Amino acid sequence: MEAKDLQILYEDNQIIVAIKPQNVPSQEDSSGDKDMLSMIKEYVKEKYNKPGEAFIGLVHRLDRPTGGIMVFARNSKSAARLSDQIRQNQMHKTYYCVAVGTLKDKEATLVNYLKKDEKENIVKIVPISESGAKKAELKYKILQTEGNLSLCQVNLISGRSHQIRVQFAGINCPLFGDKKYGKFAAGTTDNLGLWAGRLEFVHPTTKQKMIFACPPDTSKMPWKNFYLDKYFLR
Repeated sequence: MEAKDLQILYEDNQIIVAIKPQNVPSQEDSSGDKDMLSMIKEYVKEKYNKPGEAFIGLVHRLDRPTGGIMVFARNSKSAARLSDQIRQNQMHKTYYCVAVGTLKDKEATLVNYLKKDEKENIVKIVPISESGAKKAELKYKILQTEGNLSLCQVNLISGRSHQIRVQFAGINCPLFGDKKYGKFAAGTTDNLGLWAGRLEFVHPTTKQKMIFACPPDTSKMPWKNFYLDKYFLR
């Protein structure tokens, strides 16, 4: 993937909203693969003929296998204001996931305590008493069910690394294609059933409420099992 291939939903002189494809890093990592931050910088540099490296502020991230909507800041002031919104829970992200197995409840709140093993890059559910344990809470709602697959809407109350994947695996309903936390549900696909499909925030300078929504590629598994368009035509 190159900068010219980016799917840009919105841009002005303060922010850029773009789609991060699945299996593309949010920022440079040890793999050396093309990452979103570098491609956004390259896109701005080429489009606006900027000398040197363009400033782009990375204010939030999506895990490499997760695709969906991201907002980037084009200057330090906008980066600071967007980061403040995140800290104050004023930026709202809605995720869509496909869980494998039978979910007990159509709607529920999941609460666990998680701890990340930085060396192994894996997150585990641990007792509240364990040193380094952090509370993780999310709400989910089943939108559709096809066989043993359930399309769910997820809203995070806390933002922890790998949170959705770990918490769904914790109730024995791992996400489709999750090779890290649900090996029996992964099969041979490289597409994780997790997508950041809706993003709401306040524009850093105009103060206008911004709402963006974009579905995943419904021609691919696991999304092609479901009718998603109706959740994005709002």
